Amino acid sequence: MPTSFHDRHIEEFRANGGKPTGPFEGRDLLLLTTTAAESGTPRTTLLGYVRREGSLAVVGAGTGTPNHPGWYHDLLAHPVVSVEVGTQSYQALAVPDPDAHGEELLDHAVPAAPGAGAHQPPAVRVPLVVVLEPADPDRWEGRPREVRTLADKVMEVHTWLRGQLRQVRAETEAHFAARAAHQGPGEPPAPGLGLQIRQRCLAFCQALEFHHTSEDEHLFPGIARYHADLGATFDRLRDEHRTVARIQGDLAALLAGIGIADAPRFRAELNSMSAELNAHLDYEEQTIVPLLADVPWPPAPPAGVEGGAAAAQ
Repeated sequence: MPTSFHDRHIEEFRANGGKPTGPFEGRDLLLLTTTAAESGTPRTTLLGYVRREGSLAVVGAGTGTPNHPGWYHDLLAHPVVSVEVGTQSYQALAVPDPDAHGEELLDHAVPAAPGAGAHQPPAVRVPLVVVLEPADPDRWEGRPREVRTLADKVMEVHTWLRGQLRQVRAETEAHFAARAAHQGPGEPPAPGLGLQIRQRCLAFCQALEFHHTSEDEHLFPGIARYHADLGATFDRLRDEHRTVARIQGDLAALLAGIGIADAPRFRAELNSMSAELNAHLDYEEQTIVPLLADVPWPPAPPAGVEGGAAAAQ
């Protein structure tokens, strides 16, 4: 049962096909589900949004102090979020926009409860604007058109990882190129890198860690049961996972703040990550992926589960 003002309106939002009701009727609202920064549990928040150049930007009322709402701190720690707008739902990359300071955006913010913020001094109320970019890899070259086998699924993940890594590198190189090309009056781009690069790189690192952990704990042991002769191959792949993880740890340390202060070191670590990861993915695709071409995806449910008995016959 709903336990708060927001819980009630979240439930009504979903029940009404994404149409706000009550005091929010007629407003542009969506549901943002983040991963809690400390506990790792999902947190869903009702937020106002504005459309911005093909993306959505959610708007919340901040305080101008470190005590910003929990959902904002969540997405700084876990940039991949879930979005529900109308009857659509999708995953997105969340990138805060620190330059959005227009007071008029506060009209789109959703209060924590009726009257919340009414007595807060206007001078310390600032809009928290976060741009939500779709995280779907459809546009990336190499993605399988259909995912019918486990080999297709692995290639889909590899394509996503390569695409994210290419995009982070492209944005990083564009930053350095802009600094090198700067002439005339005015300051060149700041030596630190922006939130866009930080969020994308952090999302990539977290997805990569999950992928490699899943392979080490599930995929490789499952294949090894049928291919005992590949022990040396799995040892090499696990060693490569550890090498990539060490570089990933260095990158994550550089992402600890809101920006990336040591941009040259970040660039060097990113180039090292790119070389190691691409060589690793190439080797895995040569040695392991062909063995998965006859394994259906998604897997059939086990016998006894609905639909499983027929599949087992």
